[in-house]
Amino acid sequence: MAQQAREVRHGAELIHVGFGNYIALNRVVAIVTPGSAPIQRVVRDGKKRGIIIDITSGRRTKAAVFTDTGNIVLVAITPEAIAGRVTSARAGKGQAKD
Repeated sequence: MAQQAREVRHGAELIHVGFGNYIALNRVVAIVTPGSAPIQRVVRDGKKRGIIIDITSGRRTKAAVFTDTGNIVLVAITPEAIAGRVTSARAGKGQAKD
């Protein structure tokens, strides 16, 4: 089943990131893999500061999504998978006519 973006009030485009969770694309600044030492350090510091939103449901973190609000969202799907969902959702959105 193809993942689709969902539109809500104020034009927010939501992308499904697994386990019934969605991310608002208009709030995303960067999507990175958490493997490098600098990103791991930022995530560790974020946990201490309380700005981490963990939506992995206990699975391994495969991406860290930085938002314009300063929060960091930990996700259990890869950045490539998120980018693919965004691309396919936007392509489908351009074809749909209401």
